[in-house]
Amino acid sequence: MRTLVSALALAASLALPAIAQDDLSEALQSDWDAHLRPLYEHFHANPELSFMEVETAARLAGELRDAGYDVTENVGRTGIVAVMENGDGPVILMRADMDGLPVREQTPLEFASTVMGEDRMGNEFPVMHACAHDTHMTALVGAARWMAGNRDAWSGTLVLIGQPAEEVGLGAYAMLEEGLYERFPTPDAVISHHTWGYVPAGQIRYAPGFAMANVDTVDLRIRGIGAHGASPHLGRDPVVLGSQIVLALQTLVSRELSPFDTGVVTVGAFNAGTKHNIISDEAHLQITVRSYTDEVRERLLSGIERIARGTAIAAGLPEDLMPVMEIDEVYTPALYNDPALSDRAGAVLTQRFGDAVDTASPVTGGEDFARYGRTEHDVPIFMFWVGGSPQSVWDAAQARGETPPANHSPFYYPDAESAVTMAAEGMTLIALDLFENGVPGGAQ
Repeated sequence: MRTLVSALALAASLALPAIAQDDLSEALQSDWDAHLRPLYEHFHANPELSFMEVETAARLAGELRDAGYDVTENVGRTGIVAVMENGDGPVILMRADMDGLPVREQTPLEFASTVMGEDRMGNEFPVMHACAHDTHMTALVGAARWMAGNRDAWSGTLVLIGQPAEEVGLGAYAMLEEGLYERFPTPDAVISHHTWGYVPAGQIRYAPGFAMANVDTVDLRIRGIGAHGASPHLGRDPVVLGSQIVLALQTLVSRELSPFDTGVVTVGAFNAGTKHNIISDEAHLQITVRSYTDEVRERLLSGIERIARGTAIAAGLPEDLMPVMEIDEVYTPALYNDPALSDRAGAVLTQRFGDAVDTASPVTGGEDFARYGRTEHDVPIFMFWVGGSPQSVWDAAQARGETPPANHSPFYYPDAESAVTMAAEGMTLIALDLFENGVPGGAQ
């Protein structure tokens, strides 16, 4: 609440660049009708999976090149970077992600995806933009076209990126590893948005500080000694060991973390055995671990290993049959919205959209946008959430006491017109403010 109050106070005193906001809204609405709507429908009907966004990236690159940007393709495999230098001033980066999900679309849209596509491992799946990345790209194009057509309204350098592979948490890492901050102008601030099906269309939410969680993927292989199911005393049953481990893992959050810290340890899959009367020699647990701080992350991960090993020792397993724990090396770090930048951006959004803007609690979903703020350059970042659920869908679900279909659901589709135009306007106004007034605590 304190942050919202401070944002409201800042909004009341904020002097935005000399631009008629109604003109910006009307321009973006006009662009939606003439150009952005068919572009969104194209992106929606033609999704591609992570690191396979070849046609998607080519279309986005063409849109930005046509708008006057200097575009580089194949940064971080399929990523694109577009740059427009427009005099002295800060370097502001806007990001949109491009990949779809392996989901078979079940929406009533006339342009619903019927695509079957290969993932980066060669497996074929139905593909859908179930997380609204199609709206993200379209909003980026809308903001880009307005900024290119109104260069007299700002001074500085605008960098736009189309990022691959957000859904597998690898795209931001790939772009940064290929020199995003070294080959191109290093940003003074990075801004983005996410269309959010858990909020009705026409609303904006943002969380200063921690907004989304660390996401770790853990595979725990529990070894045992196989035996006939009728003679369990001759083996060491990994199903029993795995069951004990699953139950013990529940104490990591409930008994080892402070009540003021957030952590999630979920065993999403437990696989073992082939037949009723055979005790197998291995069980496989697939675990997702969520946290905000690096300290809690380390405590949870080390706790899983300790519990697994301790349970195996208690069962009498020898050293060479201790559980094997594998953690994905490239994880999704917690998204931390820079507080000063959040206050400024929140004030800009509040001044424009009024009561439609509010602060939100952090969520334990993951977003690799976080990586843009976790480099040696220490760049402040900010992501806001734009309501995506169509009002009629929202109202019908609420009347049933339910949550409407949202991100990653095969039934989810956003109010694209509201989401795209509101996000494009919000990002444009935040960028204009940063170009005009400088980045809080940074470039002026």
